[in-house]
Parts: sequence; C-alpha cells; structure tokens
Amino acid sequence: MKVVKFGGSSLASATQLQKVLNIVKSDKERQFVVVSAPGKRNDSDTKVTDALIKYYRAYIAGDDVSLQQKWIINRYADIVAELGLKQTILDRISKNIVSLATLPIEENEFLYDTFLAAGEDNNAKLIAAFFNQNGVPARYVHPKEAGLFVSSEPGNARILPYSYDKIEELNNSEEVLVIPGFFGVTRDGQICTFSRGGSDITGSIIAAGVKADIYENFTDVDGIFAAHPGIVHKPHSIPELTYREMRELAYAGFTVLHDEALLPAYRGKIPLVIKNTNNPEHPGTQIVHKHSKEHLPVVGIAGDAGFVSINMSKYLMNREIGFGRQVLQILEDLNIGWEHMPTGIDDLSIILRERELTPIKEEEILRQLIQKAEVDHAEIEHDLSIIMIVGEKMKSHIGVTATATKALSENNINIQMMSQGSSEVSIMFVVNKEQEKAAIRALYKAFFKPQTKE
Repeated sequence: MKVVKFGGSSLASATQLQKVLNIVKSDKERQFVVVSAPGKRNDSDTKVTDALIKYYRAYIAGDDVSLQQKWIINRYADIVAELGLKQTILDRISKNIVSLATLPIEENEFLYDTFLAAGEDNNAKLIAAFFNQNGVPARYVHPKEAGLFVSSEPGNARILPYSYDKIEELNNSEEVLVIPGFFGVTRDGQICTFSRGGSDITGSIIAAGVKADIYENFTDVDGIFAAHPGIVHKPHSIPELTYREMRELAYAGFTVLHDEALLPAYRGKIPLVIKNTNNPEHPGTQIVHKHSKEHLPVVGIAGDAGFVSINMSKYLMNREIGFGRQVLQILEDLNIGWEHMPTGIDDLSIILRERELTPIKEEEILRQLIQKAEVDHAEIEHDLSIIMIVGEKMKSHIGVTATATKALSENNINIQMMSQGSSEVSIMFVVNKEQEKAAIRALYKAFFKPQTKE
C-alpha cells in the first residue's frame, strides 16, 4: 500500500488534475492521497496560498475583503468548471472561504494558520469529488478525523506521538482517502500548520502512521539532481539516496523536499520516492535507509547563501577551561542559534544564518565577546555561502577532499573555511557568496565531469 503526495504545481489546473487522476487509477496500491493547495498555472500566476495571505492581511487590517474572496473562489471555480464537477462542491468551498472573515481577530493566535490551511483543505474536498465523479471511490478526510493531532505552535506544529495510533485506523477504509496537507489540529481543535514544506510533512506522517510500503512524493521534476539545474547544465539525476544524504543536501539548499519531512518516514523505515507528475513513468529518486547498490563517493553537491561568521581570536584560548561555553552562552542569552563551529588553537569561528542577526544583536555580540570572554579580536563576516559535497561512500574513498580543494583552487575560488563532521557524510566549504555558483560548477565538473554552463 502506498501514500501519495501531490505538490501545488501538480494540482494547479484541470489538466494537471487529470494527470493526478490517471496516476492514482494506474495503481490500486495508492490508497492515501495527500494534497497541497493549487500552485501557479504559469510564471505570472498567483499561488492560492499567497492569495490567502493577502486575504488575511486585508481582514486583520479591517479592509474590504470581497476582492480577495472573489479571486480565491474564482480560482477553484475555474477548476470545477473545467472538470465538469457539480455546483455543490463549489458552494461548499465558497462558504468556507467566506467564513474565514467571521473568525475572531483578537487573542486568536491560530488565525493566520487557519487562513493558510484553507488552500489545502478546500483542494482536498475538490479532488475527492473529482475522483468520485471519475470512477475512483474516494473520501475527503479532515486532519482531525485522520488523527493528525499536533502541538500548539502556530506555524511550527509538531505531531503528537499518540496520533500514530489513530492514523493507523485509516487502514480500515475501502476508499481512496484524500487528506489535506500542511496542517493538523491541536488538542483544543485549533488549526495549526507545519513549517515550510508542510504538505511533505503530512505525507511522511501518514506514511509512517499507516505503515505504508512506500511514500511517493510527486513534484514537477524527474527526481533529485546531483546539482541545481539552474547552475549546472543538465546535471544527472540521482537514482538513489540515503536519508542521511538527503538530509545533508536539503540543509544545504536542495528545495525539492523539506528536510523536516524526512523524519517520520525515516523513523518508520518507509522508503520515499520523488517522482514527476508530468512524467510518471520515470523511476525518480528513491530515498532509502541503506544503499542497495554501488555508487559514486559523491552523490550530490549543494549550496546555500545567507550565512555569517563570528570570528574571534584569543591567545592561549585552548588552555582556557569553559571558553567555548562562555561564547555559546552569549549567543543563547541573545536567542541566537548557530550552525557550525570550526576551531584552531587560538581561534574560533561560529557560522550562523544571517536571519539570526540584527544590527543591535551584532553590536551586542562583539561587545560581550570583548567584555565577558575577553577575546583579543572579534569580527563578524557577512555574505558567505556554504557549499556541501555529500555522499556516504566518501569515507571509504581516499582523495575526495584533495579533489575538491584542487577543483576550487584551479577556479580561483578562495576557501574561507572547511569542515567535516564525524559521520563523514559531507564536507562543507565556506566561500564568498559571489563565488557560490562558480564553486558548485567546479566541484560538479571534478566529481561528475559533465558539460557545465559557463
């Protein structure tokens, strides 16, 4: 039995929904369908979720919301008309969209989440009706009925452990169950959304809960590429990844799958496959616990910008007991999370996301490092990118680091910092963000030797 998740681009129009129907029809094992909100039909279009955000902002500002309501309803109406669905389903969706503007604004911390969730929720109703009208017995299942009970953390919901027992009961259904992604329900019955990539998370949770044989995640690409196709010309697709490799690549900028979505499927030992709605016959990329066959030492290269480095030096730092704790305490007191910490005997650097800092926090960090930690020198370096080469087989291959550094050197790319974790699944290079693309191209050419964009 399979759990299938379709992203926004797969559900953007009647044409795309027909493809979805054919995919579900082609395999009777596809019993659970998790859906996103309708995405963009073209580059100039608006996602339904973005339209709901505009609707929310107009509502809390006390503005007239009729235009926002009309646009969202019309978007669903277009799909309903093209698919030849009954008016009753559009009436049901319209009523729900309009009712959002009756919810209390004051002391309602879940209001934003409720607005956002309406995209997925109403799309699930539409798709269930579409399936039923076309020979696939299906039923819309609200997350509350499905058992998706979550923590009361707006925008960052976490599944509650006891939910899985309830979710397992979904196996008793004879119909195809259509479940909206992106949100769950708190103990108090409030709508609460997961973090970004939330529909992927829902699919992963459902797959783990029903103990699926496989979790299929349908997108608009033929799987996962070894590097970003916008940077490297026609990079090859990766047939198989381990969960650890995917986690590293997702962290470093791969956006096909949100890294948090991996956790429930990983814990449930459910294989995950990334497939293309527009090319469903392509095998895609399978994410597994352990590689089933031999593969290259490096499976993928990823890069992500928006990092800064706090650099400090202090003579005899290595002999000072508690220095590291003192520095991290300064960050903790300022509610700042950090990513990496390369060290020398008298030097220490802390890499963190640029979004963690404000000018005031920067000033306070430097002041406290000098006053409390008594460092000799401290500075904050901006505009950094992290490049990661990833592969579980790297640890058994000699010369991977040498190949990487040689490639960067030959392309005049300065390595600001370099780090490798004890697991040896990835090697991280910190470079200036202006050199990020050139670094990815150089590394890709070194390990995969394709024709790259200049």
